[in-house]
Amino acid sequence: MTFLKEVGFSDGVIMEINNNVPELLKEQVNNHKDLVIENINFLKDLGITNYQEAFMAYASMFLLDVSEFQNIFNKYDREDLVKKIEKNVAIIEHL
Repeated sequence: MTFLKEVGFSDGVIMEINNNVPELLKEQVNNHKDLVIENINFLKDLGITNYQEAFMAYASMFLLDVSEFQNIFNKYDREDLVKKIEKNVAIIEHL
């Protein structure tokens, strides 16, 4: 998962992900790294600064098709959504 460095993940965070994400999910993430990077960049572009925390908690979500991933977030007011995710990343589970 070293490709995550390309989107701002530190070695420590990558190590934490490697230690906590199931092997099958890690394999899928590695096999679809371009998709994962595009979805991470979408969150970054929205202004979500705790995107690393979001990825650690919901890595499988980042395997969604780009348009499907973006539609989940685009149906909400951007400013309000960013504030809520910044305050509590678990809100993603309810989108």
